[in-house]
Amino acid sequence: MEQAEEGDHFDYVVVGSGAAGSIVAARLAEAGGCTVCVLEAGPMDHTPFVHIPAGFIKTLFNPAYTWQFKTAPAAYTAGRQVNVTQGRVLGGSGSVNGMIYNRGQPADFDEWAQRGNRGWGYADLLPYFRKSERRVGFGSEETRGRDGAVPVTDMDWIHPVSEAFIAGAEALGIPRNPDYNSGDQAGVGYYQRAIHRGWRLSSGRAYLMPAVRRGRVDLRTNARACGIVLADGRATGVRYLTARGGTPRLVHARREVIVSAGTANTARLLQLSGIGPEDVLRPLGIEIRHGLPGVGQNLRDHYSIRAVARAKAGTVTLNELARGPRLLGQIARWALGRPSILATVPSHVYGFWMSRPGLEQPDLQIMFSPGSYKQGRNYVFDDYPGMTVGVSQHRPHSSGWVRAVSSDLWVDPEIQPNYLKDTYDQDTLLGGLKLVRRLLAAPELSPFVEAETLPGRDVTSDEDLLAFARENGASGFHLIGTARMGPSSDPTSVVDDRLRVHGLRGLRVIDASIMPNMPSANTYASSLMIGEKGADLVKEDARAA
Repeated sequence: MEQAEEGDHFDYVVVGSGAAGSIVAARLAEAGGCTVCVLEAGPMDHTPFVHIPAGFIKTLFNPAYTWQFKTAPAAYTAGRQVNVTQGRVLGGSGSVNGMIYNRGQPADFDEWAQRGNRGWGYADLLPYFRKSERRVGFGSEETRGRDGAVPVTDMDWIHPVSEAFIAGAEALGIPRNPDYNSGDQAGVGYYQRAIHRGWRLSSGRAYLMPAVRRGRVDLRTNARACGIVLADGRATGVRYLTARGGTPRLVHARREVIVSAGTANTARLLQLSGIGPEDVLRPLGIEIRHGLPGVGQNLRDHYSIRAVARAKAGTVTLNELARGPRLLGQIARWALGRPSILATVPSHVYGFWMSRPGLEQPDLQIMFSPGSYKQGRNYVFDDYPGMTVGVSQHRPHSSGWVRAVSSDLWVDPEIQPNYLKDTYDQDTLLGGLKLVRRLLAAPELSPFVEAETLPGRDVTSDEDLLAFARENGASGFHLIGTARMGPSSDPTSVVDDRLRVHGLRGLRVIDASIMPNMPSANTYASSLMIGEKGADLVKEDARAA
């Protein structure tokens, strides 16, 4: 048994202030007399680029606010390292992401329940989706929430090229869907987003900061958790660092330690704490405190590829609106509370459809924007007018891992999603790429399209298209699965259906890493839901104890 160490004492210590962690901390703090400490590895979200929606271009690849993670090279992606940036700031990735609100399909969550996770079917989770959401706009009262903390609004800045794209999709047989978050996803339309009155509102701002201001939560920023303290099979606290080479500080948890650090960092923290696969920990000289082979396994992510077209002369796209006098005009519109490109999401139009005939539900997400970026550059607009159609596979079969490669917290872990390793994924994305090229070539878009520039008219064979996907695809930044939820009989699982780490007491994981499989959606909405449900599970178990 470890000797008692000096340090502050709380009922709960939450590692991470991201989508789920902020909710968990705020909900636990609602209990009378309950004390909560949150450790956030990054700074406060004081930069205006976090709160202005278009500011993600300035923060996403800024190491002051993000973990600049990259995947390990793999033959399946032409030996490239792919950016898998994650948020490192109050609000986590919810402060730097694309703000798209997308729940997925009911069958996604029913499959979670069928894997032995009681209480995680769609009917069980719908109340938690509704609880976190403040839907502003159209939606059924049975499926949409109106009183939650995170606003979900409709696009209010509409471009004629976007309207033409939707018309072309309808002509190809993809129906317009008034609410893809209703439980019926298939169709085309404009994305719903976590933006309200021109501002981003993360769960850090919507949930956590009100609790901090009320004195209910002790928030410690620039605090990198470096180890979970274990004593007699129980988590009793967390050590953290405020600077590389500094002396670790300690916070004690009387009731529970809750890890909400995000899929990559949750796996790494568990491993650095001696919780994980022995073959990963032993070579690093890390004492094995609790062997758990599933920690870091089952990593999945959405891998997207894009087709780009050059627009005809005279077409004013985002490329032109985002520079020079036109940008000043957009800034003025935003300042006056009018629709503006500063308050839009990266992709404006969605499409959920099938990659091949015979499927009953969409297996693709299509993303259209009336703008285009330079090849190989991160969110740098082309010098000419353009438009982009991206596509990703909903539920990839390929999976990989997150592995610590050093006991030094400042050394990034190895992240290997194995994009496109599975031949089913290859076939699905090939079908998706062919579909988005058909959409770009639709007659309804012809008044605006001059020519396809990516992949380009010379790329026609399946082999060439697959090579293009390997060489040019990108992460959706939707990492999940490294602390997989499942029964203890499943050797790949890490937590049970109450999100308790198998074989340990006082330790839970509540973030996207617990997802058994990828939902057919961006992962932000599901992470909010996991935060709400996870907080209820903690409170229920506390009452029972």
